Amino acid sequence: MYKRTTYLDQLNTFKDTEFIKVITGVRRSGKTYLLNSFKESLEQSDIKIENIFFMSFESFSNREFRNAEKLYDKIVETMSKTEKIYFLFDEIQLVDRWQDVVNSLRIDFKSDIYVTGSNASILSGELATLLAGRYVTIEVFPFSFKEYLDFFNSPKSVEEAFFDYVTSGGFPSALHMQQVELKTTIMTDILDTILYKDVAMRANLNNEEVLVRVVDYLLDNIGQTISINKIANTMKTDGVNVSFQTIDKLLLQLENAYLFYKVHRYDLRGKERLKTLGKYFVVDTGIRNYRLTKTFRDNMGSQIENIVYIELKRRGYRVFVGKYDDYEIDFVAYKNNTVKYYQVTRQMPDGTREEDNLLRIPDNYEKKIITANRMDVGNIGGIEIQYITDFLLNDDE
Repeated sequence: MYKRTTYLDQLNTFKDTEFIKVITGVRRSGKTYLLNSFKESLEQSDIKIENIFFMSFESFSNREFRNAEKLYDKIVETMSKTEKIYFLFDEIQLVDRWQDVVNSLRIDFKSDIYVTGSNASILSGELATLLAGRYVTIEVFPFSFKEYLDFFNSPKSVEEAFFDYVTSGGFPSALHMQQVELKTTIMTDILDTILYKDVAMRANLNNEEVLVRVVDYLLDNIGQTISINKIANTMKTDGVNVSFQTIDKLLLQLENAYLFYKVHRYDLRGKERLKTLGKYFVVDTGIRNYRLTKTFRDNMGSQIENIVYIELKRRGYRVFVGKYDDYEIDFVAYKNNTVKYYQVTRQMPDGTREEDNLLRIPDNYEKKIITANRMDVGNIGGIEIQYITDFLLNDDE
């Protein structure tokens, strides 16, 4: 069993605090496994097993407890109010009015509460109202490249392993499979489940073809500036008429399902976020490649950019596309008081565009170019050029 220590460490950091721990992320990224691993660590400590309440709401055996009153009554009947209780709820969003239950447990019990959910909507609405300032979120992603290497302990070179990782992705359930056909089946099932359970149903969509076309468009244009107009016009050319409102609603639901991330542009001179022409990146490049039957070498530059973006998110950065006058910076990453600038390229071009864009920014924050060509590694004008796998394996970034 592979323990995802980074996430377990985060949970342990907030253990026995008043904060409700909300574990989010795309389906099949390992949230349930993480919650079970944390449960095991509680059981192996000095905590009494009878003081741990665990329930998965995806299990049909717990269907009656998807009702708020029945769930709360079950807890009151079985758990002590005099001792500290550790509540672990998997896929909490399936419980009607779950926010009321969690808020009551926080008030009525000596509690330490952990919940998982596969849709960002659980972080809005009543949760934000009832529990404002009382919860922390831990977003779980498919395996990072470092986790991928640790999981396989493969004799392959780092470069070969990286090509496989970008092509196949890091969804834990697919990594166990050796046969390409089985991996394809699992990846297809993951995508279908997200689209139909987390997007189509929530958007009350009748025409699923529209959703599939929007998803394929985003996957085929990773790292490109996207507008609703562009999507609508492309679909119209293909004979599919769809309203701007429908596309806008689908894009929001795709973000809420953690399948795609919209990256807004940020005007570095004006110090403001721009509302138009953002970029979209997919949570895992394996989704793109299995869906579009692509490989690592198909549009390699965009896939490298996608990998870097997700890694920055995994490390806790808020990420924007930078705009400085007429020049673009691939990523501006913010965390605490740290700002970092990144350009990402398949290989350094003959000209000086990559470093020039960074050198134009008149501040002293760290500036770096990440390349997929090891021969490019070096330093130009004080800007480090780093090989992609070195960046991914350096946890101190």
